[in-house]
Parts: sequence; structure tokens; C-alpha cells
Amino acid sequence: MSTRTFRITVRGAFDALTADQRTALLARAAEHDILHAAFTAEGTLTYDLAARPFFTFRYLDSGEAEEDILEAAERAEAAARGWLTERGYGWKNLTSNAEDLSQAALGKRRRQAAARGEG
Repeated sequence: MSTRTFRITVRGAFDALTADQRTALLARAAEHDILHAAFTAEGTLTYDLAARPFFTFRYLDSGEAEEDILEAAERAEAAARGWLTERGYGWKNLTSNAEDLSQAALGKRRRQAAARGEG
């Protein structure tokens, strides 16, 4: 059995931030800009608090079976809740979406390479 790679996106909204928390998040906003977004095992946080209160965490996980994606999504949500709680940030409407990359549609270049026997 081969290892499957999962990309999990956890979304939510900051809730009831204090003025100090908002200031701290705004001060570090450049570090959490969408241009730095990546799926990583540790998770990558992005937000644009100046525009809206929403945030996104991106996680990379793996498993052996298709069903492992559910546990991966649960781990990602727990990690996001942990990060927020550790810093005292309130949140609401936390949801996740997980994608099994082995089931993702191939792009044009990958289809052509597969047809040639290159991958």
C-alpha cells in the first residue's frame, strides 16, 4: 500500500479580539500574507485582518488508506484550535476541507507525461 498525501485547509474567523490582540496580529500580518501560503506539516496561517476577520490554516498530512483523511482533518482542526487557544485568540465557525492528492485530477502537463510513461 502506498502513502497518500492529504492537504487540509482549516478556515474560521477571529472572534472577540481585544485591542492588543488585534494590534499584535496586524503587526505580524506580513508574515501571514497569502503570498507565504503553503501546505506544511506544522501548518501555515494566513489572514488579512485589515480587510476581514477570517483566517486560514494549511496543513499537509499523510496516511495509508483513503479513510485516513478523516483523522488527518481532525488533527488539522485540533492543531488550529491549539494554536489559537495557546495565544488566547477567540474564534468561530471553524471548518475544514481535506483533499487526497492521489485522487486529484491531473493537470495537462502531468497527463501528457503519464501518457508518455514518464510518471
